[in-house]
Amino acid sequence: MEQSNNQFPLYFLNDHLVFPPVESANEEGLLAVGGDLSFERLLLSYRSGIFPWFNDDALILWWSPDPRMVLFPNEVKQSKSMRKVMHSGQFSLTKNQCFSEIVDRCARQERKQQEGSWITRNMKQAYGNLFEKGFARSYEVWEGQELVGGLYGVDLGHVFCGESMFSKASNASKFALIHLCQDLLSEGYELIDCQVHTDHLESMGAREIPRADFMKYLKPLYGGDS
Repeated sequence: MEQSNNQFPLYFLNDHLVFPPVESANEEGLLAVGGDLSFERLLLSYRSGIFPWFNDDALILWWSPDPRMVLFPNEVKQSKSMRKVMHSGQFSLTKNQCFSEIVDRCARQERKQQEGSWITRNMKQAYGNLFEKGFARSYEVWEGQELVGGLYGVDLGHVFCGESMFSKASNASKFALIHLCQDLLSEGYELIDCQVHTDHLESMGAREIPRADFMKYLKPLYGGDS
């Protein structure tokens, strides 16, 4: 790896499957540039507390922000109105039935203060590879026969890395997230990595923790000291 930039060490990845320590990231969380989106590199990045986030016309950017936004499954919030929705029968849920469609819908979801989508064509293919090998899952929310919401993320076994969600009907994405938390809690997962702060995630119970604390949950995956 090479270094440049007078303000902070900027690591340029090469063909070797290695990332710099997350403590090398700059204040915004940018850690490294370049590399590829191969299955091996992408899985290594998530296991190491790192994720890709970039525009379609740019080099791949790898991030590890501090603090880290996380959601502990037992802390997910349900308002009274949302509890009614959960039991109203308005929505139905499927899992892992149309992963590619969920990723595509998330890419097309309009978001405030965001032009375009970081879920590029290559990213869609990369997440598809993870899904085919059992390292990703999707939740699909239906209103009748119409797909109206859902989410997807990277599944590390005891940590779930939430990537994106979409909602075409009010409360549909919340419906998916609450069901995900219920499942992860019953399966013994420790937390959901939400990566960075959003008001929506905070309203659902997510909170920021120091990156060092977040990395402790990944130690069995990246081989950190016990």
